[in-house]
Amino acid sequence: MTAAAPTAAGYDAIVIGAGIVGAACARSLANDGRRVLVLEARRAASGATSAGMGHLVVLDDSAPQLALTALSTAQWRELARELPPEVEHDPCGTIWIATDDAELALVREKHGVYAAHDIASEMVGPRQLAELEPSLRAVLAGGLLVPGDGVVNQPRAALWLLEQARAAGAIVREGCRVDRIDAHVVHCDGELLRAELVVLAGGAESPALVPELPIVPRKGYLATTEPRPGLVRHQLVELGYLAHAHTMSTESVAFNVEPRASGELLVGSSRQLVGWDDSFDRDVLARMLGRAAEFIPALATMPMTRTWTGFRPATPDKLPLIGPWPPVPGLWIAAGHEGLGITTSLATARIVADLVAGREPPIDATPFTPTRVLAPSSL
Repeated sequence: MTAAAPTAAGYDAIVIGAGIVGAACARSLANDGRRVLVLEARRAASGATSAGMGHLVVLDDSAPQLALTALSTAQWRELARELPPEVEHDPCGTIWIATDDAELALVREKHGVYAAHDIASEMVGPRQLAELEPSLRAVLAGGLLVPGDGVVNQPRAALWLLEQARAAGAIVREGCRVDRIDAHVVHCDGELLRAELVVLAGGAESPALVPELPIVPRKGYLATTEPRPGLVRHQLVELGYLAHAHTMSTESVAFNVEPRASGELLVGSSRQLVGWDDSFDRDVLARMLGRAAEFIPALATMPMTRTWTGFRPATPDKLPLIGPWPPVPGLWIAAGHEGLGITTSLATARIVADLVAGREPPIDATPFTPTRVLAPSSL
C-alpha cells in the first residue's frame, strides 16, 4: 500500500497514546502504507515513557516475556544504525549482580536459560566484576554480563519513532483527549473520528476507555546524578530486582543504575501500588538511593540533579496486552507493559502490524492476547 492523505472517510488506523509503544505502533502501521492518526491527550513521550528507565534488556521471568524482550532487543540492535545521536543509544550491556552464593546459583540458571535461547551471556567472578565496574563495592559474588543489552534516552527515542511515522504519512495530534471508543469510531473532544483500526496504547490510563482491562498504575521514583563520565560502564542490576520489580507487592526498592551519554547516571528503582496518588514520598526515594549506594558507595555523596515520579501500567500476570479486543469491533490493545515498554515497544508494534496485515508474527502472540482477561461468556 502507498501512504495517502486522510479523506472524509476517515483513517485506516488511529493510535491512542503517543508514548513509546504508541509511537512504535504508529511507525509500523504507517510503514505498511496505512493512513495513521496518533492522538495524545498531553504531550508525546510523556506518561510512562518518561517515568521509566531507558533499558533495552532481555528478561526471563517467563517464556513469553523472554521471547518478547529477545525479539525487541534484537530489533533495537538492527535499528541502531538509523538512530540519531540525540536518542543516545548505548550498547553498554547489562550486568546482573549476585551478592552471595545463593544468588550466584541463580545467575548460573539464568546463564543456562539464555544459552538455550541463543542469547549471549557470560558468567563473571568477583575479580572480573571489579575490573568491569570498579565503582562497585568490593564484596560481591559475581554476576552475569549480557552484552546484547543497551540503553536509550527513552523520551527522545519515542519522539524519533513518531517522526519516522510522520515521514511515512502519519499525523500526530497532541492535546486531544479521547472520551470514548465505539466500533471503528473514536470520540475525541467532541469530534468523531472513524478508522478501520483503533489501537489503544494509553498505558496505565487505558482502563478509562476499556474498564475491563486489568491494568493498574504502579508508581515509581527515578533520580539522575551530576555528570560523572565513566563511573558506571554497563547497566547494573541486582539479581533481586526481578523479585521486587515483577511481584505485585505494595512497595519495593531495588538497585538499578544505567549510564547516560551525558555522563549522568539514571538511578532506580522503586515501585508502589498507591493508585494515582502522585504525592512525593521522600522515604521511598531515600531507601531507593540508599540501596543504590550499598552497591556503588560513591553515590552516597553524589548530588542528584533531578528526582521525579511516574506511573507504569502493570498487569496481574506481568505480561502486556497485545492484540484485538472483540467486544469493540476494530479495537486493538497495546498496553500493560509496566517498566518494559521501552524494551518491548518495537516487538509490540511488530506483532500488531503483522496480525493486522494477516502475517505470522516472529513469535507466538497468544500469551499476550488481551481476551485472556475476559470470562468465556464475554467473548
